Amino acid sequence: MPILRASASQSPKEKPLKRPTQARAKVTVQAIFDAFVRIWQRDGWARLTTRAVALEAGIAVGTLYDYFPSKMALHSGYVRHCIEALIHAVDAQAVQPEGLAWRERLHRLVQLACGTSVDQPSWFHPDMLAIEPQVAEPKHQRRAHEELCAMWQRVFDACGDLPQRPTPETVQALHLAVWGGRRYAMLVQLDAAQMQAWAAEMERLCCLAVAAKTP
Repeated sequence: MPILRASASQSPKEKPLKRPTQARAKVTVQAIFDAFVRIWQRDGWARLTTRAVALEAGIAVGTLYDYFPSKMALHSGYVRHCIEALIHAVDAQAVQPEGLAWRERLHRLVQLACGTSVDQPSWFHPDMLAIEPQVAEPKHQRRAHEELCAMWQRVFDACGDLPQRPTPETVQALHLAVWGGRRYAMLVQLDAAQMQAWAAEMERLCCLAVAAKTP
């Protein structure tokens, strides 16, 4: 989950080598990510190795290295995958459906962005915050920020019944409030009930920000 924090330039071994384009390659990379998450959840970050991931995914180590030359490169690729999965889920559930009231679109957006949706596409762990400076350069942080702001804007653009259109500054503020809150909630490890209560409050605040009349 990218943050705006300076980091040293990545070495070649800390970067994914290529992105899958063919259907078979996409299936392979998804299997790698699934194995990566299972091992991390079961054994912890310290015991996670590329060899263990390849074995768990049922592929050769050399095949894994075609995409991810190191454990850090795999982690970097997985974080990017999580952001793309979130954007895809929001577009599919809150932007593309027709006939939704603006409050329902905003509800779906906030639930997904807060990580409390039943269809949550990504898995995050507090240790990712400590590892992040090793895999994310400022340019990557900025790109993720811009893409997530654009995701929020697409949801508002899809609302034909908004009380008023939020300004770009409001859209960015709402995104930062939710995304920053999610990161801090992960850091302090709120439980599921606390996360749901927080997400409900964030949704209420977002609705107020849109419905309130500008002075």
